[in-house]
Amino acid sequence: MKQFIHDDFLLETETARHLYHEVAATQPIVDYHCHLPPDLIAQNHRFRSITEVWLDGDHYKWRAMRANGVDERYCTGNASDWEKFEAWARTVPYTLRNPLYHWTHLELAFPFGVSDRLLSESTARGIFDATNERLQEPSFTTLGLLEQYDVKVVCSTDDPVDSLEHHIAHREAPKAYAALKLLPTWRPDMSMAVRDLGAYAAWLGKLEAAANQSVGNYGELLSALDKRHAFFHQVGCRLSDRGLDIVPDVACSAERAKTLFDKARRQQELTLEEQDALRWRLLHDLAVLDHGRGWTMQLHIGALRNANTRMLQKLGPNTGFDSIGDAPLAGPLARWLDALDVKNQLPKTIFYNLNPRDNELLATMCGNFQDGSTPGKMQYGSGWWFLDQLDGMEKQMNALSNMGLLSRFVGMLTDSRSFLSYSRHEYFRRLLCNMIGNDVRRGLLPDEASLLTTLVKAVCFENAREYFRFDV
Repeated sequence: MKQFIHDDFLLETETARHLYHEVAATQPIVDYHCHLPPDLIAQNHRFRSITEVWLDGDHYKWRAMRANGVDERYCTGNASDWEKFEAWARTVPYTLRNPLYHWTHLELAFPFGVSDRLLSESTARGIFDATNERLQEPSFTTLGLLEQYDVKVVCSTDDPVDSLEHHIAHREAPKAYAALKLLPTWRPDMSMAVRDLGAYAAWLGKLEAAANQSVGNYGELLSALDKRHAFFHQVGCRLSDRGLDIVPDVACSAERAKTLFDKARRQQELTLEEQDALRWRLLHDLAVLDHGRGWTMQLHIGALRNANTRMLQKLGPNTGFDSIGDAPLAGPLARWLDALDVKNQLPKTIFYNLNPRDNELLATMCGNFQDGSTPGKMQYGSGWWFLDQLDGMEKQMNALSNMGLLSRFVGMLTDSRSFLSYSRHEYFRRLLCNMIGNDVRRGLLPDEASLLTTLVKAVCFENAREYFRFDV
């Protein structure tokens, strides 16, 4: 059998092969959005098995296994590491044409060096043993893996009440991989989570402790959030993030926000309209904080989360029971952005959509608020979640190319909890080079090496470094 994952995987032209091998593959990685656990990086964690590093927490794989009739015990349950791995190996042959098939074999090929066989039930034991043996090597700890992938920056995802102790410990301690910057990202979603007032009150208590002040009214809420924002900035944070199922379309004054927050603080249920109004105001005021400190604001829009109540109660969130939403977007988003821009308080912003119908919508929305202050100030972000696969990433880049400037794109991110997901950067870079190579073959782009090299370097690394002002 011809080797599946080989040097020229996905590279269909000589131009693509040159651009990938000589340019893209040599660029370091700036992972400006992920969900890697900072404590595992700070501790230079060694994984007990391939199951821990590859399957634990991976809801992409869990969804495929469930669809293949695998019992929950082998996904999130108490099965042994070998049993879970074997269940995944049995599933892999059924993932043909799912991006998991590509990712699985890319991740086995690098860094494990397993490219001479496909993963299946018959090869499972040999691959399980071979990868576990590699995990005992010094270069397969968390820092070792990040160094192998040539990752220069990792931006984790952190609640405003987080102590950031692991980021600080990583910065101050001698490290096996001193070139890595571990930076926090401000994710203030809980400050707006007023649907569950009991959980909201508990979180506000944590905010009071972290900010060392009372949070009894809306002004004190903003003051406490500003203190934590300043602390995150001190630790190196330069990005924020929001996860939005919808963009609220209820403009809310500061005075009304005070009234609504007082009502929530008294544990009085808010109507859906009132919830949206308070969230609108908090989204606005938090964006002002980002603008004031020169941060980039990320908006992840359109997930329908926790659709399965039974499994949410059994397993909790982020376990693979989310899907694409279809809430109205264009008008609400434009009005919210305009409320910031009219006062010149709109920060650098990256949009990510989960519904592919919104590709051109967001690509053109960026153009409404570019102001010449920063190249690519408003960014249409890389394919996210269900769209970070071959078809989704190509469509995102085509929409951006047609409606904006691909040359100013800040490129790929992992958005993952797995230390092996950096293969997605390789996947993205191969796709990018292949798209360009095919355009050259068709006469749509000039066969001009310096011009194409500049584009590939920019999208793979240089744009992110300059846009986020990372010293790497």
